[in-house]
Amino acid sequence: MSTIDNVLMQEALKLAREAAKKDEVPVGAVITHNNKIIARAHNQVEMLKDPTAHAEMIAITQATSYLSSKWLRECTIYVTIEPCSMCAGALILARIKRLCFGARDPKTGACGSVINLARHDHLNHTIEIRQDVMAPECGHLLSQFFQKKRKQVQ
Repeated sequence: MSTIDNVLMQEALKLAREAAKKDEVPVGAVITHNNKIIARAHNQVEMLKDPTAHAEMIAITQATSYLSSKWLRECTIYVTIEPCSMCAGALILARIKRLCFGARDPKTGACGSVINLARHDHLNHTIEIRQDVMAPECGHLLSQFFQKKRKQVQ
């Protein structure tokens, strides 16, 4: 595993921990351009009461604004969990070059686990994918969060 991928996933994990402190599902995303971070985000679904306020969606908006372009052709996104179909679709539309994600999502993962939109032959753009980047750390953070949530319900 590339050292730069680990360093940047650590940044995404910091954002995911910040989300957990705000009682958001702990997902963090970082987008880089030429190995420079140009966007940082975490889930804000609960705070904004918006089901589209996923970390990836917010980061895409920040990155396109930073670059003054709708395309992220030379960018990489680091996200702590495999993107869902909404986020994978947005990454395709943004023409992001590369995706590195941590934990796989066996329920809604759209980059290999349930479906693979990011590498679908019939779409006009495919994304280079690197999965399982710091997967144990990313998965543990999510597991802890949902265990805590289940205890609160009981």
